[in-house]
Amino acid sequence: MGKQFSLRTMGEDLLDTQEDKLRKSLLIFACAFMNFAVMFWLAIYWYMGINFSSNVPLCYQAISIASLAYFLKTRNFAPFRFIQLTLFLFAPFIMQWSIGNSVTSSGVMLWALLAPIGALVVSGWRESIPWFIAYISLTFVSGAFDYMLGDTGATKVPMKTISVFFALNFAAMSSILYFLIRYFVLETEKIKSQLDLQHALLADEQKKSERILFNVLPANIAERLKNNQGLIADGYADVTVMFADLVNFTQLTEQMSPEQMVGLLNTVFSGFDEMSEKFGLEKIKTIGDAYMVVGGLSREREEYVADMANMAIEMIEFVAAHPALVRRDLGIHIGICTGPVVAGVIGTKRFIYDLWGDTVNVASRLTDDAKSGHILTDKLTYNRLRLDYLFEPPNIVNLKGKGETPAYRLVGKAVAAEKKSNIAYFPGAGGEMKSV
Repeated sequence: MGKQFSLRTMGEDLLDTQEDKLRKSLLIFACAFMNFAVMFWLAIYWYMGINFSSNVPLCYQAISIASLAYFLKTRNFAPFRFIQLTLFLFAPFIMQWSIGNSVTSSGVMLWALLAPIGALVVSGWRESIPWFIAYISLTFVSGAFDYMLGDTGATKVPMKTISVFFALNFAAMSSILYFLIRYFVLETEKIKSQLDLQHALLADEQKKSERILFNVLPANIAERLKNNQGLIADGYADVTVMFADLVNFTQLTEQMSPEQMVGLLNTVFSGFDEMSEKFGLEKIKTIGDAYMVVGGLSREREEYVADMANMAIEMIEFVAAHPALVRRDLGIHIGICTGPVVAGVIGTKRFIYDLWGDTVNVASRLTDDAKSGHILTDKLTYNRLRLDYLFEPPNIVNLKGKGETPAYRLVGKAVAAEKKSNIAYFPGAGGEMKSV
């Protein structure tokens, strides 16, 4: 369907901004109003039998219409604007001088005020200053002519007619200025409403982007990225890292459709995500069917080692009790290690926040050595938890790159009776359980 043609859309270009479109339509409206006013003004004079040279108004119309036609053909707004403002400024003064003075012409020079006002709305306040200065200067020149010439009586126009035309000139000019400025204000409000709507949509999209960013990265790292910080790399002297890996999942993938496989992983990891939120821990990433989480990055929760232990126990219970996971005989094994790490954001496309260091490697390898349903920890994690949690005697495991390393299986929380009697279990020299 074609674009509706109107004075408002004449001269618009596809590359025009809303402000450009408004300025063009305003000047076209002013051009149309002035041409109509000139014809109306001439008709009234002729009807009243007052004869004077019509060369000035007719030349005005010819030049004005020619400049409008040139603009519509070339879409070159600058020459059209200059010609129209020049006509607005000089034509009324020339008409006044051709009639006589400001009184006999009924103050027709007032129409020249449209030049600085028009420049103000179609060009800008800086560009309007020369036009205003020119208007004031011509006004003083015209006043000087009136003073020097005096009342020559060259133009025999009755005072009643002069009074009527004074009223007409003031009313017509005031109306044109009012409606042009009113149109400008209304269109500006429309543009503002559109900008407000676009801003609201942009703000909504920004919130969505921020939610995605905060879901991908820890909150403090996301804030630093938002502030355009460059390389993000931090060292942490003490954090707790956990890896959780699904058991039998690889075999299940051969029996499931892609939708079923992704749906199953989503069920498991969504549950883990809720737990990490619950215990104030940071999910770092998923690697295939493995899940990585860390505690101690923000230091908002001091008991992050215990929080990690509680989450690990809850993860084991979640997998063991979920009907969809039990039906597929899906298990999980977990490795936890506490110590120093280096953390940072790498990449510029699909960037990730990751951890590096011996602590990460040990946690990953403990996961590999843990049986289904078991939680293995390193010695430092065991020392932090042994007063409040039950552990089996240490088991010496051979970790790649570490050699023989003691690993402690976390069984669960110590019962209330054991806490009251201050019983804590730890391995003796022979591996038996002792109490203190």
